[in-house]
Amino acid sequence: MSFRKNYINNKNPFFTPPKNDKRRPSFICFAMKKASEIDVARCELNYIIQLRNIRTGIPIKRIRRLNEHRACAMRAMVLAMLYHFNISSELVQASVEQLSDECGLSTISKAGNKSITRASRLITHFMEPMGFVTCKKIWDKVLGNYMPKMITLTPLFFMLFDVSEKQLVNAKKQQLGWINKNLITKGLKPITISEAKTKSKETHIKNIFKYRISKHTFYKKKKNAQRLIALDEKEARQRILRALVGKYSISELTKMGPSGLKKQVNISYYYLRKIANNTYSDKIK
Repeated sequence: MSFRKNYINNKNPFFTPPKNDKRRPSFICFAMKKASEIDVARCELNYIIQLRNIRTGIPIKRIRRLNEHRACAMRAMVLAMLYHFNISSELVQASVEQLSDECGLSTISKAGNKSITRASRLITHFMEPMGFVTCKKIWDKVLGNYMPKMITLTPLFFMLFDVSEKQLVNAKKQQLGWINKNLITKGLKPITISEAKTKSKETHIKNIFKYRISKHTFYKKKKNAQRLIALDEKEARQRILRALVGKYSISELTKMGPSGLKKQVNISYYYLRKIANNTYSDKIK
């Protein structure tokens, strides 16, 4: 019995915006204010809408209302999704992991493994079957697996906190006006709402792939660095020296001289140690 009482690590999750992030559009601020003033987890929609299997569309029987732990998670998640919402593309420009971290829903095991199950299940088992969001997975050819889900907010999502579809459409028009003003200033042709949506989605997908490719490259470099640093320091430095000699031309090596070459070996060795002991989030360049 005591296990069931303590099976949730964070009983009071809340959304914490990322530090030093850019200012959000006025519509996002307005929507977030509305969502914080209304209990979205106890909104009437949660009781009158039937859960449906996202693949078949067949209704899923619900035995009871949203339990308080999931309700708390949903209150935080709605604010996080709104904060990262792109008005033009209708996409949440953050991964489930980022949303989970910012809502305090992620957990770390004693072995040091992160779990985002609580956030993932909220989205997959409730918000998506209810029709508040739609999720799409895209295959990543670089890593040979699916990249983070692309989450789209539906008009029903905004109805949770009394923001109508008309208000959402008006926000899109306002955003489009701002986009076209910038395009015209640059001497370019204005675009339609549909074109803005397509362009925003394409940019978002490109950014995800760019991030994944750079992350993949980093981990390859890290693996090679760890392999080299694991050697005896003298042997590691000898390998670095041979690599540098092969990298520079004879004239460059002559200009560098023995002291200059030794300095480059030192720089390379300590750089490799830094990579070997760091994580991607540190953004080593």
